[in-house]
Amino acid sequence: SALFNFNALLLCILLLICTCTYVRQVIPGMVDSRKDKNIFFGVFWKFARVGERLSPYVSICCLVMAVCTCT
Repeated sequence: SALFNFNALLLCILLLICTCTYVRQVIPGMVDSRKDKNIFFGVFWKFARVGERLSPYVSICCLVMAVCTCT
């Protein structure tokens, strides 16, 4: 159902980026060791990389989505 609602899709992507970045910081071996072996974990590694490199923009987007969701 999030695919048809643009705000819900953006929210899901932001939550996925934040979650993958957190998991990679806490348990780096879980994401890093499997990124080449399994395409599923490779996508999580890419989301974690985006969260690490673009963290100011991701946090601004999270704040904007929080304000938009509350109104």
